[in-house]
Amino acid sequence: MIDYNQIPSPCYVIDEERFRKNLSLIKHVSEKSGAEIILAFKGFAMWGVFPVLREYVSGAAASSADEAKLCFDEIHSPAHTYSPVYKEKDFLSVLDYSSHVTFNSLKQYQRFSSVLADYPRKISAGLRINPEFSEISHGLYNPCSPGSRLGIIAEDLKDGLPDGIEGFHFHVLFESDSYALEKVLDVVEKKFGKFFPQLKWINMGGGHLMTRKDYDTDHLINILNRFREKSGLHVILEPGSAFAWETGELVATVEDIVENQGIKTAILDVSFTAHMPDCLEMPYKPKILNGTDPIEGKPTYRLGGNSCLSGDVMGDWSFDAPLKPGDRIVFLDMIHYTMVKTTTFNGVHHPSIGIWTTEAKFKLIREFDYNDYKSRLS
Repeated sequence: MIDYNQIPSPCYVIDEERFRKNLSLIKHVSEKSGAEIILAFKGFAMWGVFPVLREYVSGAAASSADEAKLCFDEIHSPAHTYSPVYKEKDFLSVLDYSSHVTFNSLKQYQRFSSVLADYPRKISAGLRINPEFSEISHGLYNPCSPGSRLGIIAEDLKDGLPDGIEGFHFHVLFESDSYALEKVLDVVEKKFGKFFPQLKWINMGGGHLMTRKDYDTDHLINILNRFREKSGLHVILEPGSAFAWETGELVATVEDIVENQGIKTAILDVSFTAHMPDCLEMPYKPKILNGTDPIEGKPTYRLGGNSCLSGDVMGDWSFDAPLKPGDRIVFLDMIHYTMVKTTTFNGVHHPSIGIWTTEAKFKLIREFDYNDYKSRLS
């Protein structure tokens, strides 16, 4: 249990014990299913805790040259890299730090296939496929929306696979269960199964929220084993959220209380638009320790960020006692996706990053200052 009074504000803090619990479950699924499970940096890239992560998994998925280099430097292995588009000036860097490279279109593969062939080290090439089926309801996260720019549909492969392609990659899930994956696999097999004998691997992307409490991991293990046995392919999964799901919080402080037309707003030392942008993008209302949805008769507040954006607000919440400057507000489950999307918009102070160790001590990993803000500009 984290002692939030020991945490500086504002600060993202990850609980090592909860993190290890997630990692242990992921390793168990990998060992029992025979699938390779790697971390997706786009969901979690807190490299300060990668020494812990390396005890359980040995790879990561990247979507850029910089992410691939981070994998090589901090996971100590080459990345499985996919990007919607590769630029010529970056592509050799991608190859330098990758073992697998997946292409979003046939034209991209054709453009870079000769570079791959001439590269002195073997790189396994793949294509991202679009099965045109997904149960994601929110369009912002649905890669199978009509007209999607992501992936190759079955019709595009009517003339067969290009020479040199060894794998398929699809990513059509979002915080989904194993039953959604089962439906997707049925569609993928029907549309693309004829190519399986020509392949070595298939990457089933992310969105497998196997560390959620109600996730049926036994069912996942069974369908992965069945698929491997039937297809003969090496199976790869690359969840992001599952690794850091419910492992840590964003600790903030009330700095002021303002009131306008009967609405009380607690202004915090964090910003929703800068530090929790996924809450506004999705949108979703995060959970708060000791805070609830509005209850009549209880002290109720809207929460406001410390940037100048008018819409930098979220809420409302009720509390057992009135809020006052100096009170702590602890936003739950703020480690996956939230951290990787932060900005220094408006020059607001970026939260520190730390870990609550298994010895019940807080370890500060990183603080941010003016130079971090200035270095992003010119």
